[in-house]
Amino acid sequence: QVQLQERGGGLVQAGDSLTLSCAISGRTFNVYAMAWFRQAPGKEREFVAGIDKSGQRGVGTRSYADSVKGRFAIFADSAKTSVGLMMNNLKPDDTAVYYCAAGPRFTTTQNYAYWGQGTQVTVNG
Repeated sequence: QVQLQERGGGLVQAGDSLTLSCAISGRTFNVYAMAWFRQAPGKEREFVAGIDKSGQRGVGTRSYADSVKGRFAIFADSAKTSVGLMMNNLKPDDTAVYYCAAGPRFTTTQNYAYWGQGTQVTVNG
């Protein structure tokens, strides 16, 4: 089993930066993809950013939702013990609960085996 725990959420002003972190523990031998999703009130959970460590598309390939390209950056350690999300130039539309996810295969859908409980990010305009 794999456990994920997010940290770093909070209340910020528009234009501020914030970095989320997610500690990964347990049997990670079959974890080859890590991602961040978010869910705003009244909306569906959506893909934000992900890392594909399988090597199928190049080791460490990063993907981003169009809404965060150029502002957010995902990073992970080689030991698969943590994944982070650096968020710059935050906007009120970024307000959501942010979840980290991990699993055997990279996807932009919610088809990940392991999920954290989420951390709230609120951006005041």
